[in-house]
Amino acid sequence: MSQLPDPAAHRKPDHPIHPLFIQRWSPRAMSGEAISEADLMSLFEAARWAPSTYNEQEWRFFYARRGTPHFDAFMDLLLPANRVWCAGAGVLVVVASQTVFTRNGNPNPVHTFDTGAAFENLALQGASMGLVVHGMAGFDWAKAPKTLRLPANHAVQAMIAIGRPGDPNTLPPELRERETPTGRKPVREFVFEGGYPA
Repeated sequence: MSQLPDPAAHRKPDHPIHPLFIQRWSPRAMSGEAISEADLMSLFEAARWAPSTYNEQEWRFFYARRGTPHFDAFMDLLLPANRVWCAGAGVLVVVASQTVFTRNGNPNPVHTFDTGAAFENLALQGASMGLVVHGMAGFDWAKAPKTLRLPANHAVQAMIAIGRPGDPNTLPPELRERETPTGRKPVREFVFEGGYPA
């Protein structure tokens, strides 16, 4: 049984929003249980419906299930600090994007933006299903394209650990202390009408 804290007890929006946005956070404690094929495909289905330029859907998700050689190869991409807690993940994912338009081969200046939208869809779907979905940048960025055999017109964007919630007491003390949903800056700190103040 998960002992993860309830995000709603730690976070209060300043303006009305759907509760799912508060529920989504990035814990590290995972139980080591498998993620079913059906649950995994629901996550990717949610990503599928993200907005994208010219409907390019330029995101690419490469996944590895716990207990497979792929999982070991994906674990090997992680920096040591992330390997510690990702050992409890049911699935590891590398997110990449196609950097050129399929329609004409020209550079796509928003492939990263669109792929981020797909990740957020996946993360919100995971939150709605009670899963841990934790995106991260702590991996070997040079090695990942080789492991995935990516063509030159693709770029790695992030890795994701997906799992069922676990007991935070299984984490090292320094991570256990951080296993609480965090707040956010007030809207006024990142939203500006007409540009930065003169």
